Formats: sequence, C-alpha cells, structure tokens
Amino acid sequence: MSALLSIRDLRKSYGALKVTDGISLDVPAGELHAIIGPNGAGKTTFIHQLSGSLKSDSGAVHFDGADITRLSMVARVKRGLARSFQITSILDGFSVLENVATAVQARSGSSFRFLTPAASETALNAEAMEALARVNLADRAHRQAGTLSHGEKRQLEIAIALATGAKMLLLDEPLAGTGHEEGAILIDLMRQLKSTHTIMLIEHDMEAVFALADRVSVLVYGKLIATGDPAAVRADPAVRAAYLGEDA
Repeated sequence: MSALLSIRDLRKSYGALKVTDGISLDVPAGELHAIIGPNGAGKTTFIHQLSGSLKSDSGAVHFDGADITRLSMVARVKRGLARSFQITSILDGFSVLENVATAVQARSGSSFRFLTPAASETALNAEAMEALARVNLADRAHRQAGTLSHGEKRQLEIAIALATGAKMLLLDEPLAGTGHEEGAILIDLMRQLKSTHTIMLIEHDMEAVFALADRVSVLVYGKLIATGDPAAVRADPAVRAAYLGEDA
C-alpha cells in the first residue's frame, strides 16, 4: 500500500539539543497511526514539523504524492493535511456554527476574518452543519463556542479540521484534560473517523491508543525506537524499558 504521508530523516535541533533526530516513517491511507513516548520525547515538535508550523532543519515530508517540505501550514491544510487542536483558535465569542463556517470559507480561498458574511451564507452553513453532525455537535450549532465544555471544544476543533476538506488529521493529545465520559465520546468519534480519514494520533492514554491504533510508533529522545502493530509494540522489550514499563 502506498504511503499518503512519507517522512524521511526529519530533524530539528535547538543548539546541541536534538529534539527530533532522523525520523523516517510512512503512513498509508486509511491508517490510524499513533505516536507515543514519554514527556520530552519530541512528539509536539514532530507534529509542529508535519503541520508546517515549525520549519525543520533537514529532512523531507511528502503528502499525497507531493513534496510539502517547504510549504507553509496554510498551504498544507489546503492540500488536505490538517492539524486539529491548534489548526486555528476557537473563537469563543462566535457561535459553534460560525467557527466551522469560517473554515469552509477559508477552503474556498477567502480570509478567516470575514466572519459575518460566512455566517450568512446558506451553502457555507450547510457544509458547516455536516461537519458538526460528524462530531455530534449539530445541536450545539447556535451556542456561543466559549460556553462549550472542554470535551465539546475538542469535538469542535475536529469539526473545523474536517471543514477544511482534510484527507489526514493530525490529532495532538485530544483526550488531555477530559473526564471519563467526554473521553469515551472522543474515542468513539475517532473510531468513526477511521473509516473516512487517515489519522496520526499523539496521545498519552495508552488504553485509547491500543484500542484505536492500526500501528504505533514509539518516540524516545527524538528517535523512533519501534514501529508496529499495537500487540508487537506493547511486547517489545526496548519499548517496555524506555516507556511502557514492566506492568504494561
């Protein structure tokens, strides 16, 4: 199976500190690929590099057959690589629907700042409502975004990413700060999205990772030390020693 996302020898250093150190990885279309590792492993920097919000020192990133190594974050989103949870800030003072409608509008080449026209366009609203329905927030469409719960804001951020026309979602710790009930909703949502989108998931909740992921890669001190199916990674002695622990 050909890779939708192909990463070769990706590196980022700050002085003598190597934060990502020669990462190479292929993610085929339709896969949910989890990246796990201890705090300080370089996971957030890696996602910044993939999304285009941080320039890499060296290496290459290809997406959907094109070299996107030097493209901006906006250009990568337009090609279908969308980072949820920071793809854009939620506008607390605007409605849930308006937040998603601006992403639909931006996809067509308009500016995010034209909020009122976006909210008044029937076609934009229809697409925005489809995205909200995908994340089970259709009944919250006319609420002010700032009044949503923490978990609902995570759902809204996924809806915004979907509204850009994403082929692949980069999800950075979507379960962080959620309670059991909200976490269960998000896990179920990610399970549903697996059927239509390629996903790279960074997450500390190992129960969720091993329940959702098709493959798992383990990042430690900027290097990938293992990649494979969840069972193989869980049983890998090097992974257990470096991260999961003997009680994994």
